Amino acid sequence: MKQVFKSSLIMFFALILIVKVHAQKPSPELLTPSNHVLVMIDHESQMAFPVTNIPIESLRNNVALISGGSKIFKVPTIVTTVAEKSFSGPVFPEVLEYYPKATSGYIDRTTMNAWEDANAYKAITGKNKRKIVIAGLWTSVCIVGPVLSAIADGYEVYVITDACGDVSNESHEMAITRMMQKGAKMMTSTQYVLELQRDWARADTYTAVTDLFVRWGGAYGIGIQYSREVIKH
Repeated sequence: MKQVFKSSLIMFFALILIVKVHAQKPSPELLTPSNHVLVMIDHESQMAFPVTNIPIESLRNNVALISGGSKIFKVPTIVTTVAEKSFSGPVFPEVLEYYPKATSGYIDRTTMNAWEDANAYKAITGKNKRKIVIAGLWTSVCIVGPVLSAIADGYEVYVITDACGDVSNESHEMAITRMMQKGAKMMTSTQYVLELQRDWARADTYTAVTDLFVRWGGAYGIGIQYSREVIKH
C-alpha cells in the first residue's frame, strides 16, 4: 500500500512538473526580435494627407513606436516608398529618425503592391523569415496587396492596424476584414513593441523601451513618467 501511495505521489509531482514546463512555453505565434521581418510601406506625406480613419498625430506616434521599437530590438526592417520624388514625398520624420535614408536602403517603387516589385520582394524574402509584419499607407491598396501575396506564398503575416491609414473608415475596415479572411493576424503598435519586450526583467532593453513609450506612447507614456517620478521606479 505504501509503495502504491509512493508511486502515485511521484506521478502526481511529475504531472505538475510537466504542466508547469508546458505552461511556461510561449506560443509560436508570438513575435520575437529574431523571428520576423518588419516592412514599413509608404509612410509618406502625400499618402497621409487623405487619411481619415485615424488622426494623423496618432498615426505618426504609432509609426514612431514601431520604428523605434524595431530599432531597439534590432529587427530586420525594410522601408519602402512609392514614387517618392514625383508624387508621394518624403517619409515621416519619425521613420527618418530611426531609419535615416542614407543608411537604410529605402526601396522606391512604381507598383502599388510591393510584392510585385522585384527589389522589394527580394529584400523582404531575402531576410529568410517566415513571419512578416507589415504597416503602411493605404490599408486597402498598398497593404492588402503584399499581405495577400505573401500569404499566398506561404508566409505568416501580421498587420499593425493602427500604423496603417486609409481614405475612409470603411476602406480601412474592409481591407482589415479581407486580410483576416485570408489568415492575416492583426495587432497594434503598442502590442508589437510589448510583445518584443515580453518580460520587464530584460534589463538590456527595459530603459530604451520605457523611454520610447514616454516619448510616443500617449497616456501609457505619461503613466510611465509618473511612476518614475512619484514611485521612483
